[in-house]
Amino acid sequence: MKSSERSFARRIDLTSLQLFVAVCELGSIGRAAQQEFIAASAVSKRLSDLETAVDTALLYRHSRGVTLTPAGESLLHHARTVLFGLERMQGELSEYAEGVRGHVRVHANISAIVQFLPEDLGAFARAHSQVKIDLQEHLSPDVLHAVQEGAADLGICNTGGNGALALQSRPYRSDRLMLIVPTGHALSTRSAINFEEILDWDIVGLHANSSISLAMRAAAASAGRPLRQRIQVTGLDAMCRMIDNGLGVGLLPDRAFALMHGVGRLAAVPLQDAWAHRELRLVARDFEALPVTARLLAEHLATPALAAPH
Repeated sequence: MKSSERSFARRIDLTSLQLFVAVCELGSIGRAAQQEFIAASAVSKRLSDLETAVDTALLYRHSRGVTLTPAGESLLHHARTVLFGLERMQGELSEYAEGVRGHVRVHANISAIVQFLPEDLGAFARAHSQVKIDLQEHLSPDVLHAVQEGAADLGICNTGGNGALALQSRPYRSDRLMLIVPTGHALSTRSAINFEEILDWDIVGLHANSSISLAMRAAAASAGRPLRQRIQVTGLDAMCRMIDNGLGVGLLPDRAFALMHGVGRLAAVPLQDAWAHRELRLVARDFEALPVTARLLAEHLATPALAAPH
């Protein structure tokens, strides 16, 4: 290592990198200080020292919090890589300790969280009580981005093909989309339906960037028809309540609808389109390079027995 490189390494401390990542993820020095149990003034001082060490501004500070400068964006990427490597080292060393300890950061989309993860993570937690699982719900594109950037060890989502080219993935579960309508609706007695037939009706949808909304927009565009998505909600239960009250029809995964049954007087009709059959995948930057605790969870979630329907 050159002397200039050695000097730079000595100017950067891991605690400051960890605090910098926390501030970036939370968008606020105050919230990061609260999360890390340290005074906000101390966090601010460490960030200033970090900017001095790299000889450039990393954050734009304003009344509502902070945002990243271009240099800050670059440092965030490298800081996550460094911290990921340290976590991997800790994980490998923990194999020599008695029992398995540590934590795993998991980001997943709402379909995985509602349909499958409560049982699967519950079983893992019972078998590995010393492992803490941090689970966050995000849209599928954001899940992929978080894993790519090192903000999550594992992701579970609809990969959509191109979005996961830089990541490794394994099969997790599959589901099928169903048309959800109020009981007594003109379509409620159908045994199956094509999506193009639904385009005559107002649609209650999820967030515009959710995998279901993206698939609906693509299918409508392919059919050369407008998508009459009048209402957007963030939760599956809210969608069911809107449909129950006659505000439109919607698409839900089959198991999610079964779990939501009772939220209104609703009927489900299977969607016949090929894209209605969806595969949820488990993603990681490198499964073999994961800390031991994350590898254990990945192996648990990818176990073939878990793929059987409940």
